[in-house]
Formats: sequence, structure tokens, C-alpha cells
Amino acid sequence: MADAEGSAPEAVNGGPHDFRSLLSSSERDFLVRNSGDQVNVDSLKGKKLGLYFSASWCPPCRRFTPKLVEVYEELSSKGDFEVIFIPSDRDADAFNGYFSKMPWLAIPFSDSETHGRLKKLFEVSGIPHLVILDEEGKVSTEDGVETIQEYGVDGYPFSAEKIKELKEQEEIARREQSLRSILVSPNCDFVISSDGNQVPVSELEGKTVGLYFAVSSFPPSVSFTPKLVEAYNKLKEQGESYEIVLISLDDEEESFKQSFGDMPWLSLPFKDSRCGKLVRYFELSTLPTLVIIGPDGKTLHSNVAEAIEEHGHQAYPFTPEKFAELAEIEKAKEAEQTLESILVSGDLDFVIGKDAAKIPVSDLVGKNILLYFSAHWCPPCRAFLPKLIEAYHKIKAKDEAFEVIFISSDKDQSSFDEFFSGMPWLALPFGDARKALLSRKFKVRGIPNVVAIGSSGRTVSREARNLIMMHGADAYPFTEERLKEIEAEWEEKAKGWPEKVKHPLHEEHELILTRRRFFNCDGCEEEGHVWSYYCKECDFDLHPKCALKQDEGAEADAKEEAKPNEGVVCEGGVCKRV
Repeated sequence: MADAEGSAPEAVNGGPHDFRSLLSSSERDFLVRNSGDQVNVDSLKGKKLGLYFSASWCPPCRRFTPKLVEVYEELSSKGDFEVIFIPSDRDADAFNGYFSKMPWLAIPFSDSETHGRLKKLFEVSGIPHLVILDEEGKVSTEDGVETIQEYGVDGYPFSAEKIKELKEQEEIARREQSLRSILVSPNCDFVISSDGNQVPVSELEGKTVGLYFAVSSFPPSVSFTPKLVEAYNKLKEQGESYEIVLISLDDEEESFKQSFGDMPWLSLPFKDSRCGKLVRYFELSTLPTLVIIGPDGKTLHSNVAEAIEEHGHQAYPFTPEKFAELAEIEKAKEAEQTLESILVSGDLDFVIGKDAAKIPVSDLVGKNILLYFSAHWCPPCRAFLPKLIEAYHKIKAKDEAFEVIFISSDKDQSSFDEFFSGMPWLALPFGDARKALLSRKFKVRGIPNVVAIGSSGRTVSREARNLIMMHGADAYPFTEERLKEIEAEWEEKAKGWPEKVKHPLHEEHELILTRRRFFNCDGCEEEGHVWSYYCKECDFDLHPKCALKQDEGAEADAKEEAKPNEGVVCEGGVCKRV
């Protein structure tokens, strides 16, 4: 949500609000359409109103407005709902351009006094913001944006009672879920094929059905779809009773048509109202997502995309028993893993050093290896690199049987070359096919990421980046045993520290010795790990060294004061010159 103009000193008055005094001024008793026509405020009596605070410069507003237009146009036949645009645009041209896409009314751009008064009255702290008033002028909801996004036209009249009713219906639907309750709406009981034919939902009943939520232009969806196509085709060849229905979240119809045209399965129509309902129903949180509905119409799994990535069609039929079987297979593979099994693929049996010199993977067998997934374009990667270089040199000084391999996500060879030139270790060549295999195997969802491989070739830790951030070279060789030793060392160190301290940098409250994985010290402004003197109420952290420094200084001052002057001896409370 973007920040809106103006402050909000008053509490929101739940109403009832008088529409005339709310929307008119001493010089104006009308609202305007984008055609320039004036509409008298009195004509709104008896209608439900949506007060829409928005602006053309606000990206979330521009994304929400088309959804509001869609709902408004569906409700227009009722004749009892109107939207009033209250602009936060910075000039008349911007207002006119934005308002030209709106089918409802607006308070004139020139009436900035009314804009400001309404923003204060309804405590508008960010936009888009939509306040719904009922026929009597009472506030039905101040969360109109969220209500429209979640329920669309089904949320009408957008009252608390209606939303409660919809939530209760959803709970009943979950308990009594069937394929029909998920995919059939009052207005539509079919899905479509890529050639435009309608397929009744009834034809899918009794099958295992995958609901594929995707955006055609989103890179993770782009890379996953071919793998899903491959698995789908293999299952179809085997005669499995399986189908996929695309739930497209594309904004552009042309993008939808182009991507769906290359898919062998079915889909909901573009911008179908069921898409939004299913996003809410399955509490979608990531893309791509493939929800599996069993033959009985119940949800078998909330997202098998990762299983398809790793196992392809072998993950079918996506039951708990199948996943338990796959887990055992993975466990057996982990036990048999060697460095060559993860780093050698066909003729790709080498890594490179400086000047692109090839080093056979066989030369690295028996060493402890860090696989460093990173890229030059990634700010966190550039910030982490100096810490990794420092740890690398310290570890190498103690153990030559250690190496790091850079696995690049750079976008071109020159970026790779520039980034790799500052690294003292080895790398996979730029664009190497093994990068995708390794990313999938180790479930690399973001960078920087560091995976530790032990001297046996088996995986020691997938959290080596965090271990280096927290402990530096001391975390080596990143084993559970070493982490237990570090834990014991930190516990021992903390035994000599007070549980609570008062500090002049935070005089409001005592600071309590607290375990904190990562924090930024509010004293020295450096990153800290493990132990902090912390105020939870104020989210205030101090390194132990910063928190205790004052005590050490006070103690030193006391000792200094206790020293007698030169030529003086103090005994029994009496000081004498000698």
C-alpha cells in the first residue's frame, strides 16, 4: 500500500453519514463523470457507496482499479451501488488520465479541501483504500479493498454479516468438499481445452485432478511448466486417470492464450471468477502451485510442484504412501552420495580455476567442499562474499583438504567473469547444465546459498551460509558435532555475563540477555549473532561486548581511583606519606 497524503487526527465516525454534507461543499452540490457530466449528490440517496481513495502514481492502486471496475460493472444492473473516486493525484492531467478509465463518479480534482477532509475523517493512511457505506450512511467496512480482492462481486453488499456468511459457507465447503464444489459456480460448470472446446466438470469426477496455479511470464512458472508437461504426458501414456486444470493468474488475455496454447491439459477460462475464489480457498502463497484433488474430490496435497521437480511422473498418485516411499528412496540415495555423483554429468566431469583451467572432479574427492550458489547482480551475494572469502582463507590455512565451488546464476559471461575474478576458489563454467541439476537437488530457492559436502561426498549441511554468517571459519567443517561444540562454547561464555543490564543508550528499560540468531547492534551498528542484550518491547539490541563495556570501564575507573598517589601508603583506612 502506498502512503497517502494528509494525517488523521479524528476517529472514524461509524455513521450514519449524511451524503450531502459528506460529499458536497459550500460551493458544490454535484459529483462528476469522466465525460464531464455533473451528477447531483442528492441522487445518491438510498444507495450503497464505495469511497475510493486512489491515485495514478500508486502501483497497487493501478492494479486494484481494474478489479473494482469489474465488480462495479457486474453490480451496475442492480442500480443501488455507486463508487466515488477521491483522488490523491498531483496534477489535473494525471487525474484526468486515471479517471478516464473509471465508470463511476468522482469529487472534482479542484476540490482539494473535500479530499483532505474525507481522508482525515476516514483515517486514510495508505492507498488504495475503499470505505463502503450502506444505504443509511453507516460504515459497512473500511477494508473494502481486501473484501473486493478476496470475494469480488460475491461479497456484495460488503457488510460484516455478508463476509461472515461467506466464511461460514467456505468452512462448510471444505468439510463437504467435492470436485463440483471446487470447480462449479452458479454461472459455469465447465472448463476449456486449448482449442476452445467446453469440457463439463462432471467428466473429471472420479479422476485425480491437479489444479495448476501459474503466471505465464513468472520465471519459476516458465521453468516448471515443461517439467509438468513431461510428467503429464508420461502419465497419460500409461493410461492413468489423471487430469490437470490450469488456474491462470495472467493479467493479459494474449499472454494466457499463448501459454495455454502450448499446454496439453484443460483450463478455467481467462479471468474466470473461479480463479480468485480458488486462490483464496487454497490459501495460495507461492507460484507455481499444483494442488492435487483425489478421486473422491478431497484435497490430497496442497502443492506437489517440488515433488514433480524432483521425481517427475514417479510422484503419482501423490498419496502419503507414495511420498513415504519416495522419502525412503531419497534417504538411500543420500547414503550412497559421492562427490562425483553430484558433480559429474556425462562429459561434464571438471570444474574450472583461474584462466578457465580445468580441474577434474576426481582431484577434489576426499575434500570438504562448499557449493556456493551466487550471482553478481544479487546485492546480498555481494555483501556475503567478503565474509566467505575471509572464512575460506582461515580454513585453508588450517586444512588444505577444503575447497569452494562457485555455481553462478549470472546473466551473461562478462558478469560471471567479473564476479569470479574476485574469488580465490573454483567454479562451474558459466551456463553449465549441472547448475540446474544442483539447484534442484539441494532445493535452492534463493541466493546466496551455501551447501557443505563432507569428505565422504555426503551432504553435511544445507545451512552453511547461515553458519558462516554466525560463526565464520569456526563453523568448519559444518558438522552436527562441530555445531554442538560451538553451542557449548557460547553457553560457557554466557555464564560469566549478567542476566540483565541497564545501559545509557536505552535507559527506558532493562536489557535482558537473550538468544538471537541474527540482529543489528543498536550500539556499534554491526551485525550480531547468538547472544544479545535485548529489549523486546522496543526491539533494541546490544552486543554483549557493547552492553558490558560500560561496566568494564566503570570497574577500571574504580580501580584507578583506588590507587594511592605516588609516595602515599594507605592502610587501615588511613593514608600516610612515606
